[in-house]
Amino acid sequence: MIETLKQLVEIPSPSGMTDEAIGFVEQELTALGIPTKRLNKGALLATFEGKSDRARLLTAHVDTLGAMVKEILPSGRLRLTQVGGYAWTAIEGENCLVHAETGAPIEGTILIHQSSVHVYKDTNSAERTASTIEVRLDADVHTAEDVRTLGIEVGDFVSFDPRFRQTDAGYIKSRHLDDKASVAILLDLAKDLVGAELPHPVHYLISNYEEVGFGGNAGIPKAVTEYIAVDMGALGDGQHSDEYTVSICAKDSSGPYDLGLRRQFTALCREHDIAHKVDIYPYYGSDASAAIGAGYDVRHALVGPGIESSHSYERTHLKSLEATRELLYRFVLTTMEDER
Repeated sequence: MIETLKQLVEIPSPSGMTDEAIGFVEQELTALGIPTKRLNKGALLATFEGKSDRARLLTAHVDTLGAMVKEILPSGRLRLTQVGGYAWTAIEGENCLVHAETGAPIEGTILIHQSSVHVYKDTNSAERTASTIEVRLDADVHTAEDVRTLGIEVGDFVSFDPRFRQTDAGYIKSRHLDDKASVAILLDLAKDLVGAELPHPVHYLISNYEEVGFGGNAGIPKAVTEYIAVDMGALGDGQHSDEYTVSICAKDSSGPYDLGLRRQFTALCREHDIAHKVDIYPYYGSDASAAIGAGYDVRHALVGPGIESSHSYERTHLKSLEATRELLYRFVLTTMEDER
């Protein structure tokens, strides 16, 4: 699972540039003999057969935060527009790749314009905004024309170096654990679902536009009545979640999640001794809430590993990944409550 996660986070996939990452997941599932299909929007749907006509859907998103080239400056530096929501301070000093339409990606570093303390007295106090954060290309460029000669243009995607690390103590540090940690969990879980006697069909929806708000809201099979988003638990002041348990969301900025499903998850955790926390995420939306907003008549829930420093240089622990996997495994083996 960890090796799969490492491979995933090292595939650049800002929202809107996810074909390679979707292809990786598709290849992994196909190798297990699981039928898949690409949706028109570029997401991936996979199906595990079950006994009932009513189905469950587990979704995780492979798209990540990133940026696009907004402006090529006369100095040869680039200004960015954000893809997804994050603080500019969260990417300052990060290495990046600029994905030109032709040729290999070009490396650079994201810096504030006033980066040298020996030149600018306001380096510390300067506000980090779209007007002050720039990309310094690792190329011999001094003008906008030099940059364009490399093939770089406005609208080119920019991806961030994930800097994946696993420590001896079981911590995993990387960008884009939101939500590639959950995708890795689903890929590992798939090995146990192949050939299993499932009470209900299970669909995987690997979505590709979650970070911009409309992932997972289309292509849902008609038989689906339970929609489970597998996405990160948010940590911080006032939060209950941590990096060592599975986080079960009761409510986020879109409103409450289905109470019956939430109670089913907590009951499964108690029954199987799975470390868990129930939490509320104040500034958060999921693929499940996007599906509800799109008008799908499903019961929806949100569970996932606890992720520290979300939308920055993130961290979780192997225990949290394992707890999430175990809960999902126990869940898909159960019969829907109204059919018992």
